[in-house]
Order: sequence, then C-alpha cells, then structure tokens
Amino acid sequence: MVTVAKLAQLLSGKIISGDKDTVITSISGLKEAQAGDITFLSNTKYLPFLATTRASAVLVGESFIKELPHLRVDLILITVANPDLAFIKVAEYFKPDTVRPKKGVDKKAVIGKKVKLGKNVAIQPFVVIEDGASIGDNTVIYPNVYIGQGSTLGQNCILYPNVVIREKTVIGRNVIIHSGTVIGSDGFGYVVVGGDPAAYGGVKGVRHKIPQLGTVVIEDDVEIGANVAIDRARFDKTIIRRGTKIDNLVHIAHNVEIGENSVLVAQVGIAGSAKIGKNVILAGQSGVDGHIRVGDNAVVTAKSGVMKDVPPGAMVSGFPARPHTEQLREQATLRKLSKTNK
Repeated sequence: MVTVAKLAQLLSGKIISGDKDTVITSISGLKEAQAGDITFLSNTKYLPFLATTRASAVLVGESFIKELPHLRVDLILITVANPDLAFIKVAEYFKPDTVRPKKGVDKKAVIGKKVKLGKNVAIQPFVVIEDGASIGDNTVIYPNVYIGQGSTLGQNCILYPNVVIREKTVIGRNVIIHSGTVIGSDGFGYVVVGGDPAAYGGVKGVRHKIPQLGTVVIEDDVEIGANVAIDRARFDKTIIRRGTKIDNLVHIAHNVEIGENSVLVAQVGIAGSAKIGKNVILAGQSGVDGHIRVGDNAVVTAKSGVMKDVPPGAMVSGFPARPHTEQLREQATLRKLSKTNK
C-alpha cells in the first residue's frame, strides 16, 4: 500500500485533483480498475473511460491535460511526462518478490564438469548444464532448460522453462528468454550435388548438409519471446545487439545481425546474412530476404516482404516492400479501378 502523494513523488508527477492521502493498493487497466487501484491514460481516444472508471487514481500525460473532460470530484489525477513509463514504475513498485525461485541448485539438476556458477543463482529441477558452461550472478534458470557445452550466460538473466541454449552460445547481462525458444540451432544450409557424382564426392541430386561451425551472441538487455529460433552462424556469429526486443514465433537465420534497440514483432522471418540496423521495427509477419541491409531507424510494416536494401529512416510496406506512401497510392488506385469496373 502507498499513498497518492508518495506515488506522485516517486514518479515526479503532479496531483491536479483529489485527495493526496488516498491509499493505493494495486494497479489495473482503465476498464478493469476498482476502488484502491491506480491506472493510466496515455491515448486520448480512451478519454471517455475517465467518466466510468472505478479506479481511485489515474496517471495522465502532461501533453494533453487540456483535453481532459470535466473532472469527477472523486477521481484523483496525477500528471506525468510519460504515462506508459510511469505505469511501468508503479507496476515494478507493486510487483511481488515471491515469484522469484529460491536460490541454489536443485538436487534434480544435472551440472557438468568445470561449470562456473555465479553468486545467488537459482537452478531448478531437470535443468541440464553441460561441461564448461558459465552462469552469471543472480541468474534464474527454470525447469527443463538445456545449456550446451561451453556456453556463457551473464548476470541477472532469466531463462523460462524449456529453453534450449546450444553449445558455445554467448549471452550477456539482463537477458530474458521465454519458454520454447532455441538459440544456436544449426543454420539451414545444404548443397545439391550435380554433374559427375564421383567428382563431387557425393550422391547426385541429394542435398548434403553444410556444417554450421559458428555461434550466436546475444548482447545485454535483450528480451526474446516464446518459441523463437535463432540459428548459429555458418562460420562466424549470429548477433543480437544490446536492447533488442523479440516477440514470439520469430525466426532469425544464420549470420544475421540485429542492431541495438530494434523490435521484431511476432512471426517475423529474417533470412541468412541479412543485416538489420539500430532502432529498426519489423512489424508482424514481415520478412527480410538473405544478404539484405535494413538501415537504422527504418520501419517495415506488417506482412511486408523486403527484397532489396532499405535506406535508413525509411518506412516500407507491401510485397515486394517499397516506400509506404507509394504503396498506399497504389492501393488507392486499385480500389478506384475496382469501382469503375462494376
């Protein structure tokens, strides 16, 4: 429990209505909130919910305070610079610590030879850590996680159940990996033998697997969703740079490099050796062809297929992907044509 006055101080906010001594006991959404809850409003299209919310207090953005409707006398409003960020801070304040597993190595875990375990690690039942692996301080590893030979995890990582980390993978600090994800699986590479089989040492027409001898590097502060596959490089490294956030069901092929603070939304697919810049957004179900370059701060909209390089700062859409405004004009023209043919 905490008073409104204390929360406003914590968030560097300003109370513009209501009783500052009101006690807040929990957090919730605008529609779901009950008495004692604090919620937030960061989009003006949800302004009507202020009239009906049962929350005791609401965090609102300073930028649109003038747009607020007539205030209810029973509703406490706290203005903040960024309601979304402020709500994160409130959520962290109320977050219970009991969800963290107890420290130590469970007796049902399998720990290989010459494994280095940091301070205050929590390793739960049926975890397998192969020879020569290293686990950083305060890292939590949930049941049924596999960590391959010689892999390294930094401090304060969380690996949820059924994550697989293949051999020689390097993972930085503060990395979160959700259930079902596989990091370091073999890249998808085959050679078809043609001509004289004897000259090639193989069977004609058969696909022969190319050895994938590289690894994967995940830098600090990365979060990887559920059922993601990140393939090891053929020779060097597949790299996910610092601060990148990856949604569920994403595939990143061998030798791909993702720049810092990029966002990959669900069902994105990136083919081998593509290079994605900093602060890039790849929206849901978009795809990037192999050896393509996507520049810093670019946006690829949902279901787009990137077949050629994307300049820095560009927004592209469609298949094949092209400048977003161009694609919108084409769609508008097609709609007009369909009406004229009726």
